Amino acid sequence: MNLSGSEFVKSAAEPSGFIRDLRPQLVFAGRSNAGKSSVINRLLGRKNLARVGSAPGKTAHINYYLAGGALYFVDLPGYGYARVSREERERWGRLMEAYFSGGGRIAAGLLVVDARRVPGGDDAMMARWFLGSGLPLAVVANKTDKLKRSELEGGLKAIEEALAPCGAAAVLPFSALTGEGRDALWAFIEGCALRGAPGEEGGG
Repeated sequence: MNLSGSEFVKSAAEPSGFIRDLRPQLVFAGRSNAGKSSVINRLLGRKNLARVGSAPGKTAHINYYLAGGALYFVDLPGYGYARVSREERERWGRLMEAYFSGGGRIAAGLLVVDARRVPGGDDAMMARWFLGSGLPLAVVANKTDKLKRSELEGGLKAIEEALAPCGAAAVLPFSALTGEGRDALWAFIEGCALRGAPGEEGGG
């Protein structure tokens, strides 16, 4: 897949702004400090394409990035940030509910978690939604560069055990800083999200 033409398309603050064309949509979910934007940038080979906020909780809209003209990377508002008001959290929740029921062609989910942290209730809720809907899901254990090699196995096991009650999902180690795990994550994307994409028979 040629990613040289990847670009930011739009932010949607209301359902009327959602994109509903035929391209598949790869949905990124996760806590506000998990590094979703950095994962998107690393996957697309663009340092500053997705906006990395100076503080958690700044992604208040649903952001669409078109990857190589073939599929959308959809960055959902981050959750779990305590300083965001209750009203704002509720607005974000309504926006995400509307997105998931809005008729877009959701191909797969990427649940981005911090490799150093045990996933919480919000992460489990997102995992259950994806898997319960029959959608492929990869759990991206980001920030592996923050762990010693001797700590990584235990960290990944803790993530797997925390999310095991939600159903089976691949847990992929990843570092947005170093690029570790990029090829494995692209293999997941190629295997489920690119099938049937306009003009695509595979890529990465």
